[in-house]
Amino acid sequence: MKVGSELKSYEQKKYRENLVNEVKNDFKTRQMERKGFEAAWQLNMNFLMGNQYCAVSRFNDVEDYSKQYFWQEREVYNHIAPIIDTRISRLTKLKPSMSVVPSTNSEEDISTAKISKNIINAVYHKLNISDKITAATYWSEICGTSFYKVYWDSNKGKMLSSGPDGCVFEGDVSVDVVSPFEIFPDSNNASEVEDCMSIIHAKCYHKDMVKQIWGVDIAGEDIDVFSLDNISNLGGLGYSASSSSVISTLKHDQVLVIEKYVAPTSKYPNGRLIIVAGNELLFDGELPYINGEDKRRTFPFIKQVSLKQPNCFWGNSVIERIIPVQRSYNAVKNRKHEYLNRLSMGILTVEDGSVDCDNLAEEGLSPGKVLIYRQGSKAPSLMENGSIPNDFKDEEEKLLNEFNQISGISDLMVNNTINSANISGVALELLIEQDTNRLSISSEQIKNCIKNLASMILKLYKQFVSSTRVCKVVSRDGGIEMFYYNKSDIASDDVVFDTESELGETKAQKRSLIFELLNAGLLYDENGKLSTRIKFKVLEQLGFGMWDSQYDLEELQMKRAGKEDLSLITTDENLEVLDIDDHALHIDEHTSFMLGDEFNRVVKNKPEIKEKLLNHIKLHKEFLKQEGEHYEHK
Repeated sequence: MKVGSELKSYEQKKYRENLVNEVKNDFKTRQMERKGFEAAWQLNMNFLMGNQYCAVSRFNDVEDYSKQYFWQEREVYNHIAPIIDTRISRLTKLKPSMSVVPSTNSEEDISTAKISKNIINAVYHKLNISDKITAATYWSEICGTSFYKVYWDSNKGKMLSSGPDGCVFEGDVSVDVVSPFEIFPDSNNASEVEDCMSIIHAKCYHKDMVKQIWGVDIAGEDIDVFSLDNISNLGGLGYSASSSSVISTLKHDQVLVIEKYVAPTSKYPNGRLIIVAGNELLFDGELPYINGEDKRRTFPFIKQVSLKQPNCFWGNSVIERIIPVQRSYNAVKNRKHEYLNRLSMGILTVEDGSVDCDNLAEEGLSPGKVLIYRQGSKAPSLMENGSIPNDFKDEEEKLLNEFNQISGISDLMVNNTINSANISGVALELLIEQDTNRLSISSEQIKNCIKNLASMILKLYKQFVSSTRVCKVVSRDGGIEMFYYNKSDIASDDVVFDTESELGETKAQKRSLIFELLNAGLLYDENGKLSTRIKFKVLEQLGFGMWDSQYDLEELQMKRAGKEDLSLITTDENLEVLDIDDHALHIDEHTSFMLGDEFNRVVKNKPEIKEKLLNHIKLHKEFLKQEGEHYEHK
């Protein structure tokens, strides 16, 4: 019996070792297959940061190249950085409003779709998704590709209990922005994430973090965060083997954690997840998340690209197209300045042995200098260089135009100016529309990622939420709206856009449109007056929502009534009626809540809530009656 248990333990150990070696060898193979793409990303980053005298070698390393002559000008005139900054500033304006399409036309499904929309808005605010979208857009614009990793973090959310083994939390969704340096698909020719049979996510963790998450002690080492090698031999942007380093990317006491996600197959119907760190197997099981279509388990990654490449997993960056133009522009500007140096400093011709050449080379022809030359020899003279050829100016202008044509960024977008002052408003609108169209390909990719991100978040809540949760939505005017939900309230994850956020639409255009609607009378009621609610919305769109909400008593009363409804659902406390309450408005708000589908769902589980809310409304009516009698008496 003992021999059998030892044999089984040996077989398990051997299996784990073989699995670890298999994953590590697969990872190294994918590293080599992806090295060409990685070199292009490194070159893009070097050019963006101003290290523009480097190139990719035949070994797919980024190497610096030196001057041909000591007197050569090697200044950098970086046009790539402002182009990328302009593209990112325009693309990050995409903040479309989203809704969830109900599964059916029933009132219950319509109501649950509204709850799903509120969940999306709450999570986007809580996780600060706008900043994550900006970070992902930076990666996609520089390297061509970026990723979102959407997963369930069991250490987030409200703490449920604590004990000697640690604290237990309710868990919550997390979204990480992943650079392309950390993702390794099984094929670089797969078009989308869904087309891959497996994906490896390799990331460096500090050894203490590995101990905290997986409970395993693994020795740390120095690892380059981009190449993911313990000894970096790459050049540019901080790589140790290059003289062109800008920043250091080497981290100490790091452990490389390899997560291999395998798609569902006949052998593994729910897919497979293998996590390896060092020589240790940290996890081996099925894919943890039901985040695909028709309740299938898929990869937790969403890919965002700047420009798609056919039959290629990786996107293309505008920087790759601009690099040849940038090299030529630097060369033209430097040769031009060298020519100017010759004109200003001059080239002196002297007869051999007629002057002290060493002194002349060291001091030059300074003002007031006494130049002594040998008697009977020819006096030194300056060589005639002529003026700067017009070819320099023509080539410089052509290259500047090429920057605009290739990048899709015009002078109107960068400088907010146009070359000609005599231009009509229609022509200006056409120029703006043309610039917007150039960015539409990248903007559509971002919008699709935002939609897929929202859908995946809802699926994770549907899978992991086990009890009723209370959440808050912060409106643009700073108000807080509370709501509750459970997993049964997430009946649909079909996310669509409410509004299309146009790239060319500025704040000034929005404000102008609001004033046009006011002048046309479309926002006034049948009595020709602007209601308080519409006035609040207008001020909110004009940018005065926060200021207005502090003094709009009607809005504050409505929010207080909504908080009372929520308090009635989540607690067993009796609601209090105050003298400062606007009783008529509170009655309307509570009555509206009781007529809604949300109240009907609550009453099924808590029938006593109906009687409490009716009694609360009666108290408001009594106060309102007393106020009426008081005014009649006066």
